[in-house]
Amino acid sequence: MTLISRRTLITAAGLGAAAWLNPVRAQLAGKPLTLVVPAAAGGTTDIAARMLAEPLGKILQTSVIVDNRGGGNGNIAGQMVARGPADGSSLLVQYSGYQCITPLIQPVPGFDPATSLKPIAHLIDAPQLLVVRANFPADTFAEFLKYVKANPGKVNYASSGNGSLQHVTTELLKDLTHTFMTHIPYRGTGPALNDLLAGTVDFTITTPPPLLPHVRAGKLKALMVTGRARLPALPNVPTATEAGVPLVASSWFAVYGPASLSSDLQNRLSLAIKQVVESDNFKKRAEDQGAKAVVMNSAELATLGASERKMWERIVKVANIKAD
Repeated sequence: MTLISRRTLITAAGLGAAAWLNPVRAQLAGKPLTLVVPAAAGGTTDIAARMLAEPLGKILQTSVIVDNRGGGNGNIAGQMVARGPADGSSLLVQYSGYQCITPLIQPVPGFDPATSLKPIAHLIDAPQLLVVRANFPADTFAEFLKYVKANPGKVNYASSGNGSLQHVTTELLKDLTHTFMTHIPYRGTGPALNDLLAGTVDFTITTPPPLLPHVRAGKLKALMVTGRARLPALPNVPTATEAGVPLVASSWFAVYGPASLSSDLQNRLSLAIKQVVESDNFKKRAEDQGAKAVVMNSAELATLGASERKMWERIVKVANIKAD
């Protein structure tokens, strides 16, 4: 084979690899793609969206904007995307708590994430980390439980909202350890973290990305992780199971579009996001944040959502979690 023919084959292969994206680029033609985030800046959902934005923009050859729309336990952002255009220009970077738990405790007439949103692709998976304010009188999880039991109702915890995964997981912890702690809900992880750093609240359980910089700086103390294994980023922090509490709970973050999105665009966007999630850079950034990049197509994401909704439905009933 001649050098010219080899070059021709390489060029043709490159054009073929890019051709499947042309319909997406045509739909977007001149418009930016907006990634709507159902929480304030600073939380894991926001971090996941910003990890995705730049590389996805390069693949789709358009600008990508991150639009934070917190409040309503994710319903405000969810409805915004569900009622948005069907051209793929407005997508939701969704948090599993809002996808699977919020509908169980705060249903909205005419809106259900399971039917009003179309799954596109999975991004990252992250266990949760229990962190306390720097001057909390406990340095281990065992000391934490001892203090909580000695001070029923006096220890408070922050979450990103009523019915969030942070809320439900902590209520499960209370049930498993027979303790009583006071819940203080916020409009997203960012505001909750600000008050934790200020010492206004005692602790929170949430995903590692927004917490790790503060743990490393000594501004927060990490006592326990809810994953099946320890975090490579925090190898000295035990799992809940190692600490004697059979608690395993992870959060995941994924991309959804409106139900009106065509199956063709859904699949093409899924492939574009898959390229980003499979990249070494994305994987490394996820690991640095205490999370893991997980590739999952539309069908696999739909199955995951349905399965987790069933699991959390049982826990919501056991903990008797109600809407505000």
